[in-house]
Amino acid sequence: MEDIIFEVTPQVERLAKIAVEEDAISQDLYTQHNVMRGLRDLNGVGVLAGLTNISEVRAKEMVNGEKVPCPGELFYRGYNVKDLIHGFLSDTRFGFEEIAYLLLIGQLPDARELADFSEELAERRTLPQNFLRDVIMKAPSKDIMINLSKSVLTLYSYDEKADDTSVSNVLRQCLNLISQFPMLAVYSYQAYSHAGGGSLYIHQPSKDLSTAENILRMLRPDTNYSPFEAMVLDMALVLHMEHGGGNNSSFTTRVVTSSGTDTYSVVAAALGSLKGPKHGGANIKVVKMFDDMKQKIGDWTDEDEVGAYLQNLLEKKEFDRSGLIYGIGHAIYSISDPRAEIFKRFVRQLAEEKGRSDEFALYSLVEKLAPDIISKKRKMYKGVNTNVDFYSGFVYSMLDLPLELYTPMFAVARIVGWSAHRLEEIVSAEKIIRPAYMETCPRRQYPPMTLR
Repeated sequence: MEDIIFEVTPQVERLAKIAVEEDAISQDLYTQHNVMRGLRDLNGVGVLAGLTNISEVRAKEMVNGEKVPCPGELFYRGYNVKDLIHGFLSDTRFGFEEIAYLLLIGQLPDARELADFSEELAERRTLPQNFLRDVIMKAPSKDIMINLSKSVLTLYSYDEKADDTSVSNVLRQCLNLISQFPMLAVYSYQAYSHAGGGSLYIHQPSKDLSTAENILRMLRPDTNYSPFEAMVLDMALVLHMEHGGGNNSSFTTRVVTSSGTDTYSVVAAALGSLKGPKHGGANIKVVKMFDDMKQKIGDWTDEDEVGAYLQNLLEKKEFDRSGLIYGIGHAIYSISDPRAEIFKRFVRQLAEEKGRSDEFALYSLVEKLAPDIISKKRKMYKGVNTNVDFYSGFVYSMLDLPLELYTPMFAVARIVGWSAHRLEEIVSAEKIIRPAYMETCPRRQYPPMTLR
């Protein structure tokens, strides 16, 4: 009898149909009342909902007193992310810990501060006793993001100061989660894989390794990885760490924080946001789209054949029939996504090292053709370009990360940005976030049961 809870019965279908009819709001009403759907206008400019010192996403510049599209730029605490990445790469060091310090504290650390901070994170790479057995290994989900949320909410029960929202205590909780997320993600995948008949590998993180190195060490059966692989993963984590206060999961962090609730509830809400295919799950869609493309296109170098497939995508004739070319276009950027530009420099080298240059060439061809095909097919309010998701899934596949970990890797990085936004909201904001919604339902008189 309990199977009914997993069944969409005819009664549920009937009620859903009624709900759809009642919930549908005319598109004309949004225009009539000047409602900016998605909290942004037709040009992708977001409604100003707050102020932040943490990061800036720049896609336009002032020219002769008018805002015009420009090549995209991303700034962390005022520093161009391109300069930050060049800085730690030129010194041949990993950047995750350094940039995490910058986003959380607001300043770049000196050598001593970085060493102390890295040691602080390393000491926190641990889970409560029996947490792996009692929480992660039990009822593992095929969606690792759900396992992450479950684990985060359960950690609340182990924290004697879970509801303390003082800055020092919240920072402690955030440092714990930043350190624990790689373990929670990788161990959740290992549990899921084992439940499906695979071997179980549980490698403890090393205090002497960086975050990126530990992820590869814990994931791989033999714990081996190359320095270049760890460097590329580290760079990917830095690029995904933060993207302004308006992105869906960071805004979720600010909204839920403003209610005064605990850190674990806030992070669980942010994870729920990031799980969505329109946000963190987009790189999985890109990889699956390319898998479909590679099966159906005979010559990956033929522009006409590739172009025809892309046309069919837009016409809802291929892949998931959504009408989207995944990885192309962004809510903010119109000319270029700086994260995608940085990624591409290393994707080619990694593809050559892994013997997958032909796939890289296909990605490059789609990158070349897609914007023009979209602009001819759709009414465009701003330009389209490759976004960070276009290459990140390909990079993860070359690093032998399983598909189930693509979005969790995003979370492993973005927990830093969420933490920074939570701290800033606690310090700077005073009101609960509550935007207005206009009701469009007409007033109705209550009819007695006999007259319905």
